[in-house]
Amino acid sequence: MLQVQLEVGPDPAEVGRARRWARSRLVGSGIKADEPLAETLILLISELVTNAVVHTGCPAVLRMLFGTADDGTVRVEVADSSARPPQQRHAEGDDCNGRGLELVDGLADRWGWQSEGAGKRIWCEVDRCEATAAEAADAGNRGAPEGAPVAYEAGACEPSCAVINRV
Repeated sequence: MLQVQLEVGPDPAEVGRARRWARSRLVGSGIKADEPLAETLILLISELVTNAVVHTGCPAVLRMLFGTADDGTVRVEVADSSARPPQQRHAEGDDCNGRGLELVDGLADRWGWQSEGAGKRIWCEVDRCEATAAEAADAGNRGAPEGAPVAYEAGACEPSCAVINRV
């Protein structure tokens, strides 16, 4: 398992720096920059780091953990020193805020948070497995209602592709 981490300051400009850093680490781990998985992970990282910076005003630590070839899961963690738990909100219409954890919930295979010392760690995981082009196209074109679960055959899952195509 490979783990990399970046310290993030309590400044909104740090979100862009975290995205650039993460892109370079994804490429270094063998995930091509143009893979849907890379775009999904960058969006997840952006949302989690933004939440930490904007809602806590504290420095944070971004970690990415890359599973083995057999496992294939990519885990993203953001730890901060605020004990306040994350709260999933539901944005209405033209609201500019309140969609971050909804995106995480829709794009990640799993996510959650846990207390860590005086602060917390919020995490998400995306399973790195290949879907066939036909499955991805079918998932993106079937017109499922937003937020509806998508079923995949075992060993042929790329839920992030289907969710991105449906959004």
